Amino acid sequence: MKLKPLKPVESRIAAILLLLVALALAYLVLLHWWFVAPLQSVSGAMDDLRLTQARYAATIAEQPQLEQRLASLGQGQADSHAFLPERDPSAAAAGLMQRVVDDAAAHAQDGSCEVTQKMPVPDSPNQNDGPYRRVSVSISLRCGMRPLVDLLYTLEHGTPYLFVSDFSLYRNPVAAQDKGAGGMLEVQFTLYGYVRGAAPAGTPATRSEPDGEDAS
Repeated sequence: MKLKPLKPVESRIAAILLLLVALALAYLVLLHWWFVAPLQSVSGAMDDLRLTQARYAATIAEQPQLEQRLASLGQGQADSHAFLPERDPSAAAAGLMQRVVDDAAAHAQDGSCEVTQKMPVPDSPNQNDGPYRRVSVSISLRCGMRPLVDLLYTLEHGTPYLFVSDFSLYRNPVAAQDKGAGGMLEVQFTLYGYVRGAAPAGTPATRSEPDGEDAS
């Protein structure tokens, strides 16, 4: 099958199209990838730098307001009731144990609740590396269910902020044979709070769980 020769007009159109394709390929190979694309990349980087400079300039302009805000937060931390009132960890532990005794007695109206053992618990050094010192005490109770729930709620939802960990309870099988003590539970847990240290200015006290421990 023989191809028909192109008419003069068609030949000119085809030649023009081939020329355009050749020019486009020459632009891409010789100009765009070697000159235009790097210039576009530099231009984009300059735009990013201008935006970054504008953000830093705005932050620097707000420095007086930020310093005033930090000073206000630092004063709020100093006045916070989230920490144990004592400065000395030993005194704070004694106060923490006395608080449990007083709160247990306050909830005894809903049933018997007695502190059977209490003692300070030394914390590992890495728990006191921060600006606040942790104070922990071990508590053992013989308590009814209702006063136990009320006691735990009072400890964990009041101020200063206190946290319960290592919680366990069981029913003493020997005491269960006594009708008068059949509803009593043997409870053990660690109660801890924090005494204020030389915290950096602007670090507000928040009720959170440091060291990754969950409060009961």
